[in-house]
Amino acid sequence: MEKSVFFSKPTNNFLVTNYVHYLINMQNPNQQPHENSSRSQSPENGDPISDAKWASRLLRECATAISEKDSTKIHHLLWMLNELASPYGDCNQKLAFYFLQALFCKATDTGLRCYKTLSSAAEKSKSFDSSRKLILKFQEVSPWTTFGHVASNGAILEALDGESKLHIIDISHTFCTQWPTLLEALATRNDETPHLKLTVVVTESTLVKSVMKEVAQRMEKFARLMGVPFEFNVISGLNHLKELTKESLNIKEEEAVAVNCIGALRKVEVEERGAVIRMLQSLNPKVVTIVEHEADFSSTRNDFVKCFEECLRFYTLYFEMLDESFPITSNERLVIERECSKSIVKVLACDNQIGEGDGETRERGNQWSERLREWFSSFPLNDDAVDDVKSLLKRYKVGWSLVLPQENQESPGIYLTWRDEPVVWASAWKPREKLMERHDIHIGDSGLLGIAA
Repeated sequence: MEKSVFFSKPTNNFLVTNYVHYLINMQNPNQQPHENSSRSQSPENGDPISDAKWASRLLRECATAISEKDSTKIHHLLWMLNELASPYGDCNQKLAFYFLQALFCKATDTGLRCYKTLSSAAEKSKSFDSSRKLILKFQEVSPWTTFGHVASNGAILEALDGESKLHIIDISHTFCTQWPTLLEALATRNDETPHLKLTVVVTESTLVKSVMKEVAQRMEKFARLMGVPFEFNVISGLNHLKELTKESLNIKEEEAVAVNCIGALRKVEVEERGAVIRMLQSLNPKVVTIVEHEADFSSTRNDFVKCFEECLRFYTLYFEMLDESFPITSNERLVIERECSKSIVKVLACDNQIGEGDGETRERGNQWSERLREWFSSFPLNDDAVDDVKSLLKRYKVGWSLVLPQENQESPGIYLTWRDEPVVWASAWKPREKLMERHDIHIGDSGLLGIAA
């Protein structure tokens, strides 16, 4: 993309107002000019020419034009968005900037090249210290990630209560920031402190693999401080998560196993998700914890306009959350938003060309629940875990809340909501007993893992 397309400019309300007039006149060609003028004086009454959400309106028009291959309108809208967009402005300007990038790539069929460029630039600027500090700062100002950590830890502690040898399989990308609080809880158990083996499955880039040695050192030091017998292992080099087995994970018969998946399943190709869930069941875990964003980029992925609408809805909430959580001049916020730009390009402009480990095909809690129920049953959080989540949310600004599962609800997990909109889903699952019995017989007969129906 030409650099000029992303040259930062201040918001021009004159351009916004005049372009919205242009849209209205296109939709209502018989409307008289004075009618537009009079209506423009009262945007607060839900009037379509209000510029409070001008970015969403212009972006939607551009997405529709791309879908309809209306080149004249595409060029006009891209120019308009370029005049108004900025990565350093308010939420409207930021949304316009990052979605403009993806729409330009979609219109010019350059999504994969742009994504690789963005990924390369991000890798060069990353370091272990900067990444760790960013994660910790984000957790300090927002419960977006800590919500899932607290909920998952509560389920794991309950499921493994009384066990002397614990083995947690961690499939997430959080530099193990979830586990210090769990180590503290294990250290204060009334019975004998158990032995904890933590196996981290790394599915991201070489940089992430390279920093795991330092993560291991920090975790081992903290475990010694807490007095918890501890073993740390890393699994990397996988082509697909479904390749994991009890043998590759070094799971012992005497170990009580928990599998922790935070933001990991959305990176698995949609067609492979059933196989990965069967693999999780084959590990015979006491509990599997799943935390995912509440968005649907799966059922809409073959309909560009619908996928765009869902992507815009989700990232509008996310950017508004960042706006409330970070100062406008925050460098951390800018880094997070640039990471979002990669995801937006992936979803809207790469046409499923990104392989496993880099995907962004999110699904909602009810969609994951439908997949999981074939092999698992729900493991509801107990009152202590729910109270811990409630206590967590009290530490943050007003606007966050917890939604508990209701009777006959399709998804049994709990939801983190931002301004009454669900944004993160957390759940816990245990293997269905009858399936496990059939699965054990199948393994004994053929030696295969995770294939039995």
